Amino acid sequence: MTLHHKTRVKVCGITRAEDAMTAAALGVDAIGFVFYEKSPRAITPTAAGDIIQKLPPFLVKVGLFVNATPEAVFSGLSSCAIDILQFHGDEDENYCRQFDVPYIKALRHRSTQETLKVAAQFSSASAILLDSYEPGRFGGTGQAFDWSEIPELTQPMVLAGGLTPLNVGLAVGQVAPYAVDVSGGVEDLPGIKCPQRIRQFVRAVAAADDLN
Repeated sequence: MTLHHKTRVKVCGITRAEDAMTAAALGVDAIGFVFYEKSPRAITPTAAGDIIQKLPPFLVKVGLFVNATPEAVFSGLSSCAIDILQFHGDEDENYCRQFDVPYIKALRHRSTQETLKVAAQFSSASAILLDSYEPGRFGGTGQAFDWSEIPELTQPMVLAGGLTPLNVGLAVGQVAPYAVDVSGGVEDLPGIKCPQRIRQFVRAVAAADDLN
């Protein structure tokens, strides 16, 4: 029997309980909370914990950090029930592993060779997230990059960067990622998700999976 690949969907930048509940109801696999003060979608671990308490089971909760102190990460983990950590800064593998929690390492893609080289330094990562490169920014650019440059990685690959309901089907068909990660592409305003766009995004991913 041929197994049918299901591309997982993560909606990042959750700041409101209603958006988290909508994502869960529409079949999203994971939601992300941004614990980075400089982000327009920033939320505190305590506020995220209040949202998480209202969520149904079987929805993965991801906590995103950027060059945080270990103490800040441990504090975040104690404040809310995070399932997976996601690191978007200059963290090395030893830093990422110290929390004994599964983690995703985000890389800002600049070239095939560099992505391969850096990804190889994170063999313990549960997945590698590939995002667009923009100097001085740690993700959240809202810009797509050249998917044809994406190399085959040892770890599962999460595709991010400028994904929308209009282009995610093409991305899934071309790249066949383990998962796709969207934030601004399903928003009305930064941190304010649009239920219709989430629904369209999830449907576009499912339709692309059916064709693969």
